[in-house]
Parts: sequence; C-alpha cells; structure tokens
Amino acid sequence: MMTWTEQALTANRSAAIADVASSSENEQFPSDELNALRREHATLQQAIFEAAQVQRRLCAPRELQWKQFEFAGEIFPVRHLSGDFFKVMKLGSALGLVLGDIAGKGLSAGIWQTHLMGLVQRCAQRYSDPAAAVAAVNNELCRDEGQPPLTALFFLRIDTRTNEIAYCNAGLPAPLLLRANKALESLGEGGPMLGALQNGVFKAGRATLNPGDMLVAYSDGVTECRNSQDEEFETDRLTAAAKAVSEAGATSALFSLLGTVLDFAASCSPADDLTVVVLRRSPARQTQRRPRSRGKKFPAPHRRPASATRPKKPDREGTAPNS
Repeated sequence: MMTWTEQALTANRSAAIADVASSSENEQFPSDELNALRREHATLQQAIFEAAQVQRRLCAPRELQWKQFEFAGEIFPVRHLSGDFFKVMKLGSALGLVLGDIAGKGLSAGIWQTHLMGLVQRCAQRYSDPAAAVAAVNNELCRDEGQPPLTALFFLRIDTRTNEIAYCNAGLPAPLLLRANKALESLGEGGPMLGALQNGVFKAGRATLNPGDMLVAYSDGVTECRNSQDEEFETDRLTAAAKAVSEAGATSALFSLLGTVLDFAASCSPADDLTVVVLRRSPARQTQRRPRSRGKKFPAPHRRPASATRPKKPDREGTAPNS
C-alpha cells in the first residue's frame, strides 16, 4: 500500500503530464500565458511610473525665486523611483532647504521617502534650530518598528531678514559655499546618519550668505559617478565646475553642473541616484547716477537763420544762373 505522500506525488505527476499533453494539443496555451504575464508586467511598470511622478511632485518646487534668493534642484534616478529627495519650505520669515539620500534604491527607498519628508517638514516647523530638528527626525526614525534604512540628510535654514544660514549635515558630503570673491567654504558641521544612533548628537553650523554667494549641495552619487576608466568624478572636479559657473543664475548653474557630471560618465550609466541643489543670493545691484544736464554747459544746437538762403544749384553748363 502506498503512503499518502507517494499518492500525492503520483497525482501531481499525472496532472503535470496531462498539462503537457493538453499544451501539445492546444499550442495557444503557452502564448496566452505569456501574454498575461506581459500585461501584468506592463501594469506594474505603469504603477511604478505613476509613483515616480508622485515623487517628483513631492520634491516640488524644482525652481524657486523668493526675494533675493534663487533655488534650483534636480534628481537623476538610477531607476524610476529614487532614494534621493529634496524640498524647499517656507518657515515663517525663513526659508528651509532639505536634501536627503536614503540607503538603497528603487521601491524600498522610494516607499520610505514620503514618510521621511513628512517627518522633516513637521520637525522643521517645530524647531527653529536645524540641529534640534534633525535630532527630532532621528529619534522618530529610531523608534520606528519598521526598521527604516539609514538616511543621510542636510537641512538648511535661511533667515531672510539677516541673510544668516544655520544648517545641520547628517552624513551627506559637505555642500560647497562659493563666495562672490571666489573663496570656498564647506558646510560639514552636523552629526551621524539618521537611523544609526537613538541618541545621536547633532550640531548646527552657521554662516552668512552674502550677495553673489552660491551654495551647491549634492548626494554622493555625484562625486562617486564613474567613467569608462573606472575613475570617480570626485569633489575636486565638482568644485572646479562650480567655480566656473559661480556667477550664473541658479538654474543655469544647476544644469551646467549636471551636464559636466554626465559628460564625465559618458557611456557609463550612473550606479547611484544623482542629485544637485543650487541656492544663490542675487548679487548687489550697482546703480549708476546719470549726470544732470545743465543749460550753461550744453548749449542749444546751432540753427540756420531764417533769412539765410541756400546757394542755388549750377545749371547744366556749369555756370550759375543770373539772379
């Protein structure tokens, strides 16, 4: 007598043989199954595409001019969904700017993005100190039971009345601050990546954004982008490219920088998401005073007296006609 397991195996084998026989009689069966899989794949791709469009709207605005400040940002995702994100926020009389890079790519990072952006915006409105805001975001993430991924974050707050910036950099490459006089500073003050330590210590850095100064923040996918010789783009190349466009507007500088990175990579596809954000304070306007015209120094143009007569033209023989 066969055991129950042997009976089940025999039944499954018989069913498989019957399926093969049926498919040989009806050749349309494999084609129908393949078409169904293709339709499911197309539906999934459409859903991912729509999710990517939602991501782009969450990162809006991608360009902004507020008072004397210009902002422009762009993300080049490796896949449809990006682990990078940025956001510009109006915080009363201040302007807030955040750039984040979630560990990983694709669906997992993209799903966490909405949650993180909501946390950042809520904490940025609650705390005026960027270090306190970032610490609050970190504590929320570490208490989350869903095991959130590590996240690098840069948060900047601009006081538009004093033009002072306060920032906290939690694990991102230090943004570049290019002064109008060509001096270069880096904004590295901050703390560890978010989600790493429950009681992580974060510090705020401060600087003043003078007329004509430009700030360039970016994810590590920019400097780690490689070319066909397996060379990384690195910070030195980014710095040189930023200096070359330091007098341009924010949008022009942004696309020039992205073009430089992609030209460097050439035929090599980036291995990580690329994000660049440019913030620029408009240069001071130089007003030129026009000299006032004074009648004594600028006499009226000479006019022909009314009694003066024009000389008469000579006749065809070259002699003047009789008066």
